[in-house]
Amino acid sequence: MTKPKSRSSSRLQEIQSDTLFEKLPPLARKWAESLPWEERRYVLSLCHLLCASAPEMQADFLDEYTADGLVWRMLQDRDTQHQVQKYLRRFNLKTELNKALLKPYVRQFFIHSSQDLREQPNLYLESALRLVINPKEKSSVFNYILGFELLKMIFQMSWAQQERLSELQKFPASFIKTYIKPIQNAHKINGIVTPKHERVFFEKHDYFVQEPNIEEDKVIELVMPTFTANAVSDFGFSIIRHPQSLEFDYEYIFQPEQEGIFTQNLESVGL
Repeated sequence: MTKPKSRSSSRLQEIQSDTLFEKLPPLARKWAESLPWEERRYVLSLCHLLCASAPEMQADFLDEYTADGLVWRMLQDRDTQHQVQKYLRRFNLKTELNKALLKPYVRQFFIHSSQDLREQPNLYLESALRLVINPKEKSSVFNYILGFELLKMIFQMSWAQQERLSELQKFPASFIKTYIKPIQNAHKINGIVTPKHERVFFEKHDYFVQEPNIEEDKVIELVMPTFTANAVSDFGFSIIRHPQSLEFDYEYIFQPEQEGIFTQNLESVGL
């Protein structure tokens, strides 16, 4: 009868059969194995410093070391670039997907991801390196850009405009819960919109139709803590995958406000 292997010996075999080198792309593995000892020490030092650094420092390093290369690769993906640009135009956004925009967005994507995963920095580093190594992963940055630009737009809508946008959606209550309610809470917390006597119509009208005047840097500062990087990317991806997942009618949403009774659907879902 064969003696069963101990747990420790099984684990050792598992580690031996799944080495770090085997996880590397073939060209990277060939390069790493060909390095003389003197240069291997440099690689090991860099690995140690990266793993021991805080996520924000990892983001800064990866931004400085990889941003230009990532931006160049993203600009080569003209199909995805044109697709995202088309959706930006559909939502009446004048954002141009060029090098000047993409480079700071790559940095922001790294930092936003590191904030989401600050309790698990190893997962952040893994995801960032996957973005660098795998050409297909760069589409996640395009998804992120589309999602982030749309959330910036919604952040700068009045509550009446947000309500009209929600009315257009196939599932208004879900859209309000996922996007509108967090944004309006951020408006309140940051003093951008200050509701007074929300249940009294004539008191409600002024703040409800007020369009927030938020500077670009401030909008970015508001979106990042309100939504995770994954939530932003998923929002963009959902639109690219299903173009009608976000219904949009610019003329209806941004129509001039009129005195008189207007819809109050947000109250029915707890806003």
